[in-house]
Amino acid sequence: MSTISRMPCVDALKAIACLFIVLHHLAFYGPMSDAAYTLAPAVIDFLYQYGRMAVQAFFVIAGFLMAAKFAPHGKALLTQPVQAIYQRYLRLAIPYLVALVCAILCAALARIWLTHDSIPDAPSLMQLLPHVFFLQDLLSQEALSAGVWYVAIDLQLFALAAILMWCAGRLEERYAELSLLGPILIALLTLLSLFFFNLYEELDTTALYFFGAYGLGALAYWATRRRDGVWWLALLSTAVLAALLFDFRSRILVAGGVMLILGIARQTGRMETLAMPRLLVYLGRISYSVFLIHFPLCMVVNAVFFRFFPEQAFANLIGMMVAFAASIGGGALLFHWVENRQLSGRKRLLAPTGFLVSGMLAAQQFS
Repeated sequence: MSTISRMPCVDALKAIACLFIVLHHLAFYGPMSDAAYTLAPAVIDFLYQYGRMAVQAFFVIAGFLMAAKFAPHGKALLTQPVQAIYQRYLRLAIPYLVALVCAILCAALARIWLTHDSIPDAPSLMQLLPHVFFLQDLLSQEALSAGVWYVAIDLQLFALAAILMWCAGRLEERYAELSLLGPILIALLTLLSLFFFNLYEELDTTALYFFGAYGLGALAYWATRRRDGVWWLALLSTAVLAALLFDFRSRILVAGGVMLILGIARQTGRMETLAMPRLLVYLGRISYSVFLIHFPLCMVVNAVFFRFFPEQAFANLIGMMVAFAASIGGGALLFHWVENRQLSGRKRLLAPTGFLVSGMLAAQQFS
């Protein structure tokens, strides 16, 4: 396996966050965790309650990488934001749609032996279509797999940031005195999210709710590798602390911690040179695929162990380990067979349509 990485620190953070999400879903969605609970109650309770916070790391990292790629010096390089948003959609959607078809098939298999709230019903075609365009939560459609909300929010965040940066770039071309307008707009929206939008859970289907974490990542990138970078990091940390004092939220604490790790690593020049275990770097590379495919595979493992070991705590603990290993293996296959393949031209245009047709056929077969 290839473990070459330009930013091993980033890959390591992605790997750790991804593993926590898989473990959270194993603890949250039974019945294996229910049966195994007596053997590790403190661990399962911790993962159940706090494991989901790891998703904040992905948002911070996404903002950090967006800034690095599209505005490394604070001035947007984006000249065609719609094209950039479409490319982001394709990068997210192609492995996501493959995983979605797998989720439909795995849920059908799991329902043979298991009836549980965590297993989605066979989808209707009208339920499937919003998933293809990441609109399921905005249209109040039941999710076909755990975690698909994150993919939709990721695209919303990128689109919002891309449009802000492009608008800022156009204004800077016309008014030279408005230099660094893009980072200023990102900072303002970040503060609005931290102190206002993130307080209202009814907004958690929109980018506004999560932009605080995303913006912290982008601002950490712009703040560092400057002579006064430490002071800018201190200012960002002060903003996070103020938001926590205003209304304490664990997710903001996690986002602030990840922002500091990335900022310090870049400020000290260790972002590209800090040695990380090869396995951790590799897991970071495949983390998106693992995130997409783990829940469908965990549904099947849950059903098998419920069928043969319904009340045996130790056997179900083993089952959770099997599901964890299957998630990593399935993610590696999805990464190498789908996510890492370079599609171009007509294939990239036709890929979402092909997966949509596959999903429709699977939905019809198991409805």
